[in-house]
Amino acid sequence: MRHQDVIQIKTPEQIAKMRAAGLVVADALAACREAVVPGISTGELDAIAEKVIRAAGAIPSFKGYHGFPASICASVNEQVVHGIPSHEQVVSEGDLLSIDCGAILDGWHGDSAITVGVGETRPELLRMAEVAEDSMWAGIAAAARGVLSKRGRLTDISYAVQNSVREGRSHVFSRAQGVRRRYGIVEGYGGHGIGTEMHQDPHILNYGRPGRGPFIVPGMCFAIEPMITMSSPRTTELSDGWTVVTVDGSFAAHVEHSIGLLEDGVVVLTAADAGVERLGELVSPQYRA
Repeated sequence: MRHQDVIQIKTPEQIAKMRAAGLVVADALAACREAVVPGISTGELDAIAEKVIRAAGAIPSFKGYHGFPASICASVNEQVVHGIPSHEQVVSEGDLLSIDCGAILDGWHGDSAITVGVGETRPELLRMAEVAEDSMWAGIAAAARGVLSKRGRLTDISYAVQNSVREGRSHVFSRAQGVRRRYGIVEGYGGHGIGTEMHQDPHILNYGRPGRGPFIVPGMCFAIEPMITMSSPRTTELSDGWTVVTVDGSFAAHVEHSIGLLEDGVVVLTAADAGVERLGELVSPQYRA
């Protein structure tokens, strides 16, 4: 079977339903972002997200997923992804917090993640989060250009993410000290297809050579999901069976948006503005209003 045969293709009407689910996730993450202050627990943030999701008539897609106990993943500092929120885990001034959130509305999934600093956070940590976000948008732009040109291949997304992170690596934080950062791109983890299930084919790594894999066509929906570290890309999973941490203890950043591809461009399903500010004319005209 060809790879493209196993990728779920959505109609424009179905993508519109995914947009509705994506906006629920966007609202939940916006509420969490506003609530992040030193002293709040990740369990409290989980409750905030779940309240927003259920108030919209949606269901938290993470809760109960393979036994996961919460509505968000909350990953602090060296935790990369899949951190389990709790009322015992309280964030402190200077922490770096990644929040991953998903919702199901009318049978369709939305999935997105943000990384935020807690209170006064070191500039180099905020810069790493910015590099991760820039690389995510680079991947989304590659997908949009691919569908518009009718020549894009899946690994063009991976290559764009990788190149954007490499460009971010050359940033000098202190000219006096000559400090440069070599960000690690986490190995093995990445984005995925999304639709009537949260995780679908294809798996989208955040690195690799371009021009490989299935062609990018209208109706495909992906979650673009960079994860980078301040140092080594090596990770390990904790004994809880979920939380992924860096082996060397370096801090990490994780960001994600879900996107839908149409004949005339892309819609960033989990962005409040559908991606217009970052992507401009690459966004489908029907979502630019």
